[in-house]
Amino acid sequence: MEYWSEAQKTLITSDINTEVALPIKIIEDNKTIPIILTDEKDSIIGHNNIDEKLMSIPKEAKTILKKLKKENQPIKFEYVPGKFRNIYYGNSDRLNNLIYFPIAFLLIILLFALLVYNFYRSTKMATENKLWAGMAKETAHQIGTPLSSLIGWLEILKAQNVSDSTVAEIEKDIDRLQNITERFSKIGSEPILETKDIIVETENSFQYLQSRFSKQVAFSFKAPDFPVLVSLNPILFSWSIENLVKNSIDAMKGKGKLAIVIILEGEFVKINVTDSGKGIPKKQFKKIFEPGFTTKKRGWGLGLSLTKRIVEEYHDGRIKVLNSEVNKGTTFQISFRKI
Repeated sequence: MEYWSEAQKTLITSDINTEVALPIKIIEDNKTIPIILTDEKDSIIGHNNIDEKLMSIPKEAKTILKKLKKENQPIKFEYVPGKFRNIYYGNSDRLNNLIYFPIAFLLIILLFALLVYNFYRSTKMATENKLWAGMAKETAHQIGTPLSSLIGWLEILKAQNVSDSTVAEIEKDIDRLQNITERFSKIGSEPILETKDIIVETENSFQYLQSRFSKQVAFSFKAPDFPVLVSLNPILFSWSIENLVKNSIDAMKGKGKLAIVIILEGEFVKINVTDSGKGIPKKQFKKIFEPGFTTKKRGWGLGLSLTKRIVEEYHDGRIKVLNSEVNKGTTFQISFRKI
């Protein structure tokens, strides 16, 4: 631009003997930089590389001049003694593009890094899922052998006229072990959903758990007195209820009140599991469903994350902490769509 201003000065002050070929070439070669030439009072007397239509509108011309003033310091030159002119110029499109190029380049690098990280994370998670699924299936297989033996011993007890009540309780526990075995065998596989009465399925799980826990826990169950049909896998659904109940009892340290309430809201059926335990801080409402998160000294922190997966991924339902107060209790809510 300094060369351009010198060329302008040369042309303005030139006489018949002045060589002007080079100044003209310098001026004509500028096809990208927007320029406005003004007099001492900043009145526009010329322009270059700016839309002619815009410059023909006085208001638009002033706006463009104001913009160029902000972009670069003007070049002032004296073309005759005591007479000055100002050259205001902006950045070319190429220079503007170069300004944003490093930002665009960094964004591309960041995007590439995120893609690599997501690929690595997905691969790692897939490997871990396969490992856990393999371990679960192997556990189910190992449990199956002694379980078959227990079923045989149960038949022997029946033949020896052992008390019916004793045999019935043993049968319940063996059935439970069979359910647990089937649960583990289903990990990593797509579960088959059946049309079931969710009230009956919930109550069956509730009654079994109620008979297995301390009398210091006051259980209560409330539900509509008519069938409510839902697509679910009974074995996995009972597992999710069991996890919530056990989590609540742990929160109460084995002593308190636990209530399961089933309510209907429009096309949804909702199961509320409420305890009188230690409660959950609000900032942990979502974190408690993450794998490995636990507030207990012992435990893997998998119960609630597994429940969330069963409810949301396998049954297309929703689970959340409905409300909780520290040292007062917590209510978990599971929602399913009715049939």
